[in-house]
Amino acid sequence: MVDIFSGRPLVNREGHAVDPEQTLQNKIVGLYFSAAWCSLCQDFTPLLCDFYSELVEDAPSPAPFEIVFVSSDRNQEEMVDYMHNMHGSWLAVPFHDTFKHELKKRYNITAIPKLVIVKQTGEVITDKGRKQIRERGLNCFRNWLEGADIFQNFCS
Repeated sequence: MVDIFSGRPLVNREGHAVDPEQTLQNKIVGLYFSAAWCSLCQDFTPLLCDFYSELVEDAPSPAPFEIVFVSSDRNQEEMVDYMHNMHGSWLAVPFHDTFKHELKKRYNITAIPKLVIVKQTGEVITDKGRKQIRERGLNCFRNWLEGADIFQNFCS
């Protein structure tokens, strides 16, 4: 993942810059393409929050997983409100960073919400993260780990 975000700051929920090379190292990353105005996004985002919390925040041994929000919101205020009101403690591509358009193109995002699970290199593990979470819950993470070639003792 360092390859994709190298030299590009991300922001946390509070709007502070975060170094992606340090934060995303040795992690599977879920690129979450979403927006506050999207009703399907509003439906899935709470489920993704629960998934992230169980896997990372509430787990005795946090999983090597991080979410990076790529906004399709109409303005920065809408993005910030969405992050504060509905998101977990995820990272985001800054609203005015044109890199979000490159990511949408690279991962062929034509509709939202879309959760693309990628390796550190940016190679896609699955572009069906949303469907897999809905159908299999935490169990899908094991398959993502295998696909990412990250060797770690992880128990769900």
